[in-house]
Amino acid sequence: MSKDSLVKGTIILALAALIARVLGAVQRIPLVHLLDDSGMATFSNAFNIYMMLLVLATAGIPSALSKLVSERNALGQYGEAQRIYQAAVKFALAAGAVMTVLMLLAAPYYEKISGVPNASLAIRAIAPALLLFPLIAIMRGYFQGRQRMAPNGLSQIIEQIVRLVAAIGLAYLLLAIGWGQAWAVAGASFGGVAGSIGAVLVMLYYAVLLKREDRRNGQVGNKTVTAPMSHRDIYARLFKLSVPIVLFSMAVPLINAIDTTITVGLLQPDLSHEAAVNALGILGGRAQSLAGIPIILAIALSQSAVPVISSAFAKKDHALVNSQASKALYISVLSGLPLVLAICAAARPINIFMFGNADGTGIIVLLTASAMFQIVMQTSGAVLMGIGQMRPLIVHVCIGLVVKLACSYLLAPTFGIYGIIASTALCFIVMAQLNLVILRRHVDYTILGKKWFGLAVTAVLVYAAGFGLEWLTHRYVQPFGYRWSHMLDAIIVGGAVMAVYVALLALTKVVTAEDAARLPAPVQKIMRRLKRKPGTAGN
Repeated sequence: MSKDSLVKGTIILALAALIARVLGAVQRIPLVHLLDDSGMATFSNAFNIYMMLLVLATAGIPSALSKLVSERNALGQYGEAQRIYQAAVKFALAAGAVMTVLMLLAAPYYEKISGVPNASLAIRAIAPALLLFPLIAIMRGYFQGRQRMAPNGLSQIIEQIVRLVAAIGLAYLLLAIGWGQAWAVAGASFGGVAGSIGAVLVMLYYAVLLKREDRRNGQVGNKTVTAPMSHRDIYARLFKLSVPIVLFSMAVPLINAIDTTITVGLLQPDLSHEAAVNALGILGGRAQSLAGIPIILAIALSQSAVPVISSAFAKKDHALVNSQASKALYISVLSGLPLVLAICAAARPINIFMFGNADGTGIIVLLTASAMFQIVMQTSGAVLMGIGQMRPLIVHVCIGLVVKLACSYLLAPTFGIYGIIASTALCFIVMAQLNLVILRRHVDYTILGKKWFGLAVTAVLVYAAGFGLEWLTHRYVQPFGYRWSHMLDAIIVGGAVMAVYVALLALTKVVTAEDAARLPAPVQKIMRRLKRKPGTAGN
């Protein structure tokens, strides 16, 4: 795959992930209305434990499978690539069955530990999705190895559309027939099962098309004579590559699972049980969905350089390693920051439009701000994977989780739910800093160099402008009904923040003509337009 094709594939996945994440956030609007914050606490509890088990069930196999399939196809060993894929599918089906049974059996015990009422029913409702999602993940890894990104992107979008319709429809129906909130939450959770069915149908359709294409092109069997790998050898290779990947991938799901497990208990000494559950519902049902948006594009774009880093490192091309690592970190910071600033500045109108009131706006702002550290943590971690530094990466995840737990218990008694969020930010900061320290020992990377001050000034001025504009729109721009006026306010504030950010990048000379060469071709076009703006002459 060429570098341009690689970037195009990454952009396809990034756009698909962004659409899927937006649909996931949109889903929360009617669910909060139907289930209220206490019901969303139960919904988030079930979803977070499901996500943690899903990562465990796939065990990083998709990423490892992608690497092995790509290598075998490059060597013309098409039959061997197919054998590896079939072995991975068998593992996915077995792991999915085991995790489904585990989730069904553990549900009542987790409900007691978390203190969230009716969590058991919601957990069991989403458990069957684990039968299919490991298979979907394996198929996505295979398509990625075959350099086919469209099936992966489309399956994500279809999954979210079906999930959204099923979750909202079932929650509404079960409330309408009088089954109560507990069953309505379970119905919303079952939307995940419906989404998995939609996704697997898309993947199977593309699998049939790819198989026909392989037959037409004669891509069957092996062009080179090799002894076929046994299933034991295949699994050994897959797990050797995948175990470190899964431990790193589980960092964020584990952080979210820690929140859903301990938050209610930590907040109860100062709050009633109902108030503590509502606070958790806002954190899981509102803040986490919005804070996850800035991460998507930044991480997807930065990961476009990781295969190049891995190849260059193996060839000892240190200059290319340095440039690609710098590019990945540079892109992630510059593309993630404006989304963080836009959501933070427009948090109140977004909250009111999506969820009907301004409750928890401060929670949304702080958790979204912490996403900036998560972006650096995940991007630097991806680069460490590219240069084979897996062991330090796993140590950093373990240290970060200890920091998360310790700071939660230290800060929550004094600062309440904001202490929980601060512990998450500290966790990301520690992991990101540790990653960068180890990376510096192996790679001569540069993110912004002496331009950090200019970026800091840009961020402060942009947020101040956005905050002031939000106050004005909230006070004077209310032409429609309560929620629709705030939608307009959110669009105005978010759009203004993005525009001011782009202008100030030029005025502060954070982005110059030389910097544009470090970016993927689609982003270079934007940067060239930026260079032509007033104030960029001579850059």
